[in-house]
Amino acid sequence: MPDLKKPNTCKHLTYEERIEIQDCLFHGVSFKGIARRIGKDPTTVSKEVKKHIQVIPARVENPRPCPDLLKAPFVCNGCRRKRSCRLEKHEYLARFAHQAYRETLVESRSGIALSKESFYENDRIISEGISKGQHLYHIIQSQKLSVSKSTFYRHLHLGYLSVAPLDMPRVVKFKPRRAHAKDYIPPKLKQGRTFDCFEEFISQNGITHWVEMDLVIGRIGGKVIMTFDFTLCNFMFGILLDNKTSVAAAAAICNLKARLLDNGFSFASLFPVILTDNGGEFSDVFAFENNRDGDKEASLFFCDPHTPSQKPRVEKNHTLFRDIVPSGSSFDDFSQNTVDLIFSHVNGISRKSLNGKSPYDVFAFTFGASVPAALGIDFIQPSEVIQSPLLLKSADD
Repeated sequence: MPDLKKPNTCKHLTYEERIEIQDCLFHGVSFKGIARRIGKDPTTVSKEVKKHIQVIPARVENPRPCPDLLKAPFVCNGCRRKRSCRLEKHEYLARFAHQAYRETLVESRSGIALSKESFYENDRIISEGISKGQHLYHIIQSQKLSVSKSTFYRHLHLGYLSVAPLDMPRVVKFKPRRAHAKDYIPPKLKQGRTFDCFEEFISQNGITHWVEMDLVIGRIGGKVIMTFDFTLCNFMFGILLDNKTSVAAAAAICNLKARLLDNGFSFASLFPVILTDNGGEFSDVFAFENNRDGDKEASLFFCDPHTPSQKPRVEKNHTLFRDIVPSGSSFDDFSQNTVDLIFSHVNGISRKSLNGKSPYDVFAFTFGASVPAALGIDFIQPSEVIQSPLLLKSADD
């Protein structure tokens, strides 16, 4: 657990602090103790937990309310009976709390900050100036308007004004700025999860193979594919994500864990050690490491920044994926079945490193044929393997 912090003057909780709250609740720390650790008031912590409670329905009919939820901390995170309890559960999960906070923040900062009279007066003056061919900056300065250029452009694109982008020839020439990735991995979460820690971990535990994880990008801002490579035999599968965010990645990994359990397998037995890069989409480390009850079942480690050579197998296997889907191709028309088809053929290629066997052959022999099926991968006859864009054309036909 981290050291105690001095009072924090920042009013808003960060994602890192929310993860700290979740971890402290799991270990039974009181609101007062949590507040001391993150440098906030206990009331702030209490309000944060109450506001973002996730309700899990009971597994029995007409359940009685749990009396422990009527008192602090009002959630089941640290309850030791949680795994066997069949009553309605209340949990505080950092990733959902932070997502809700960010949505509220966007909503609170949208709209118009002017009075009705001031807004219409500014709109009239700006519209008249633009009709004369005047530049926006000239209009604002000469008329001493209480509005900035950025506010005007925001209202313009939202359709609040009498003028439209077509009335301003230069506006339609400008391309929208490319949005920067908002997710990142807090430095504190990397403690104990660096590449040096990874090498020490596998050395101490005699681990010879693990899972390398990465992301394949299609069209910027479009769908992406989260890929997994089992270094035992370079068996690879992928999960299609709607976007490149930590929320999408966390939801996908939770669905994968549930799917494996439904098929009689545990995530921990197949993914005990995961090595990935520093992409912000992997910032929800607890979604990867912990099971539904909050118990750690896997270990996630990060490569050094800008060092893809530390996970060479998944990088190399991506070249086989690109034989079928060239760089620059969009994934927006893909379905999960499309992704499964591509990797089924990739796993059917005979490899010299496997003495002529395919990754599917070795993986199915090691774990059983039902495991690749649970991961969405089918056996492809060697003579039927297609390693070119013709695969997608034949699938469309």
